[in-house]
Amino acid sequence: MQVLIKRSKNRKKTISARVIQDVMHVSAPVSYPEKKLEETIEKFKARFEKQRQKKELNSKINLFEVAQRLNHKYFDGEIEVESIEYSANQNSIYGNCTHQKRTIRISHHLAKMPEWVRDYVIIHEMAHIIEPNHGASFWKLVSRYELTERARGYLMAKGMEL
Repeated sequence: MQVLIKRSKNRKKTISARVIQDVMHVSAPVSYPEKKLEETIEKFKARFEKQRQKKELNSKINLFEVAQRLNHKYFDGEIEVESIEYSANQNSIYGNCTHQKRTIRISHHLAKMPEWVRDYVIIHEMAHIIEPNHGASFWKLVSRYELTERARGYLMAKGMEL
């Protein structure tokens, strides 16, 4: 990614960046040290790459439609999901559900795994809307998915099981 740096006497402390047509425009104070600026630009690059990755994944696969299909098949349509999307910030977990808001975030790492593993994670997170904890009734809901044990084994082999 091309980077254009604009130093300003009016800026005292802050650095900002935005991407316009694959060019990162960085605004920085004149007195900001070059080495620290380079480090900051690398952090901006990583952040913008995550945003690009998330946008690309969410435009390729409509997770809401996937969740609706799974909801009707395994939960008789009883689960109401407000939103579900890929997240590029989840590196230690594969899914996250905020049951009060009925929102689900799915790790971008799942996009590289088989669909049936992704579907398991979605079902797992959807079950949290009904059962927020991991009690017996929660696992009874999750086990409606016929590939639950296989998917859990797959995730264990990858080093991360929910």
